Amino acid sequence: MEAKWGTVTGVLVHEWIEKRGGAERVLDGMVESFDDIDIYCLWNDDPMRYGSRQIYETVLARTPLRHRKVLALPAALVTWRHLPAIQKYDWALVSSHSFAHHARFSKNPDLKKLVYVHTPARYIWAPEADARGRSLAARTAGPMLRTLDRQRAKEIYSAAANSKFVAQRIERSWGIDASTIYPPVDVSRIQAKSDWSASLTGPDADLLGSLPSDFILGASRFVEYKKLETVIDIAVSMGVAAVIAGSGPDEMRLRAHAKERGALAIFILKPSDSLLYALYQQALLYVFPALEDFGIMPVEAMAAGALVLANEVGGTSETVEDGRTGALANFCSKASITEAVQRALSGQASLSRSRAMKFSDAVFRSSLSSWVASKTGI
Repeated sequence: MEAKWGTVTGVLVHEWIEKRGGAERVLDGMVESFDDIDIYCLWNDDPMRYGSRQIYETVLARTPLRHRKVLALPAALVTWRHLPAIQKYDWALVSSHSFAHHARFSKNPDLKKLVYVHTPARYIWAPEADARGRSLAARTAGPMLRTLDRQRAKEIYSAAANSKFVAQRIERSWGIDASTIYPPVDVSRIQAKSDWSASLTGPDADLLGSLPSDFILGASRFVEYKKLETVIDIAVSMGVAAVIAGSGPDEMRLRAHAKERGALAIFILKPSDSLLYALYQQALLYVFPALEDFGIMPVEAMAAGALVLANEVGGTSETVEDGRTGALANFCSKASITEAVQRALSGQASLSRSRAMKFSDAVFRSSLSSWVASKTGI
């Protein structure tokens, strides 16, 4: 879609560009949807991501504060308010999970801001879901930041949340309504092969072939809030192996937990995409206990045909269909988990695959384009 029709000109704004991340997948979809539009960010760590397309970094990119997100916050709040536009813009499409929605351009401070909200900054609005919010600095600065953030949110012309769960947080935090546009998942790529194991070679093929015939899968970053120890506990209760795939600082704790429980836990560090998709397809269940704003990996698992056991709270309650594509559980209750495992195992792979298509890249781009067009008239 062209973003410049007549005198109506748009601009994309993103927090910072990393090489991997769910927010960057959303930005990819935005860039594909609007192929003639300027892009601004605090700094860009993946300069070849969009080929020769110009990405405008802020002055922070040329300072020692680059990458130091916590230390850079005071300067970032000021920087967002004084973006030096190369031309006059009529509207901005902002991808925000921190404070990018504060953005204002010097040439046109009153442009329409359409904000795609991954979440209001969790460390000030939902500290129970973000360990950074429990730090002394966050608790001290929290009241001031919340007041400022709520004030800046009043400038938003229209907001879209990445889940109904986040839309509720937006209403509680900022006092504004938001529609819901689910983020893009690479469903078509995952479903391009009916059997990913057949495409594996070398160490990946050997590793997959060495796994027990029955296992449940936990795959994510190895960090505390992902609660991967719960996957190990469920495997023990089912009498099967647990395959834990990913990487992160929680690895040693998870290994110790598996040893303490006497579990057969197999750790696969930094699996390739092909191996991960094959694991989705061969697992009895993909278990995702984390409370997430959306949760991309459960949708990936469904795209591969996996049955998914996920948290009944958060974004996963909007993607996993209980009793059809898996089940939803209260992971604080052993009884709930036991019952949910049985419901999950009664699901159907075909239903998982068809459900995942509702969260594809194509659906995201269509919904995004319709939303922007309805608010800007392009």
